[in-house]
Amino acid sequence: MEVDDLVRFGSKAELLERAAEYWNPDKTAFWVGSGIDLVIDRREGYLFWDMDGRRLIDVHLNGGTYNLGHRNPEVMGAVTAAMGRFDIGNHHFPSLARTALAEALVRSAPATLTKVAYASGGGEAVDIALKSARHATGRRGIVSVMKAYHGHTGLAVATGDERFSKLFLADRPEEFRQVPFNDLEAMEHALRPGDVAAVVMETIRATYGFPLAEPGYLAGVKALCERYDALYIADEVQTGLMRTGELWGITKHGVEPDILVTGKGLSGGVYPIAAVLLSERAGAWLREDGFGHMSTFGGAELGCIAALATLEITLRPEVRSTVHYIADAVGTGLRAIRDDHPGWFTGIRQDGVVLGLEFDHPEGAKHVMRELYEVGVWAIFSSLDPRVLQFKPGILMTPDLVEELLDRVAVGVSRAARRAAPVGQGTA
Repeated sequence: MEVDDLVRFGSKAELLERAAEYWNPDKTAFWVGSGIDLVIDRREGYLFWDMDGRRLIDVHLNGGTYNLGHRNPEVMGAVTAAMGRFDIGNHHFPSLARTALAEALVRSAPATLTKVAYASGGGEAVDIALKSARHATGRRGIVSVMKAYHGHTGLAVATGDERFSKLFLADRPEEFRQVPFNDLEAMEHALRPGDVAAVVMETIRATYGFPLAEPGYLAGVKALCERYDALYIADEVQTGLMRTGELWGITKHGVEPDILVTGKGLSGGVYPIAAVLLSERAGAWLREDGFGHMSTFGGAELGCIAALATLEITLRPEVRSTVHYIADAVGTGLRAIRDDHPGWFTGIRQDGVVLGLEFDHPEGAKHVMRELYEVGVWAIFSSLDPRVLQFKPGILMTPDLVEELLDRVAVGVSRAARRAAPVGQGTA
């Protein structure tokens, strides 16, 4: 059976019409109305091609899912070979692939983390983390920071911005409290009653445009968790796997979490998988009742093979060096572009190859996104702060592609500066 026979459409217009009818009317209309009529077709490395043949450099990476590029040959090869032996597997039983990946993850992580539970996506993994913390502490309270994003599943959505929680009647302030970011006093106030099971923190907040923690903040939160007997959950779904120049970004802050959540890039961009790394205390339910959480597709064996290959590649010394090169080259190039547009391109938030680009317009990143799309770069605005463009180069990007990327970004930012109307000082 040929793939084209299963996904054949006469034109992009026909595809978009059917997507609006059968898939997601609002999302389809939003993109088309924003001038982004993107339908991704062929893909390779850090490039993909629109259904109509437009070539784009991908620095969205679907939240870091494609850290290693689209269809990474080594990951694809491992999964293709595994298909001769494995399938999804049976989640009830010990497994070669699941056990091998669990051991590899534990060996990669801070020493506090000794057990692994699997999910099929990041939101489900956060749900497991929250349930584990509640079991371990006997408490129900969960603290997160304002404008956080931890997924859209049942418990996870309650920790995020009200835009998503209220839609599905999941906003429950009596159990899920939110405090301002970088404010240890507010965090202590939330923890002081002694009814909090866990604080869940993105190491770098993705959907809010990657604002960075002040020096000592995350370590301070961990110290408060210890003082008030709450668990610290590090959400590394988007910022883990070498994006900060370390495998797990939380280690740069000197924090050993009680729970760490990973997903997206763990899949190698090939097969869905997410994981929760648990301390002995947080993973106590695995000894008490191992059937307490079940996920048919969590830890699917083909996904475990993809993740094992991804970890092996990511942990190579030359990959760490490459990330530092890319971070330096991209940061230097973007600062030069910013300096050419001081009243428009106003800030760069950077930790490794995690970047948020700030623009002096309430929806500046949307304008820049549209212009970048026209010149062959795909980056996405931050949905909880559309002034900020999410900008995430891949961790294996070549020098030639970095140079081409910066050239195209310079053109796109300049066009956006001319065509939009900044609120502040105006364009240069």
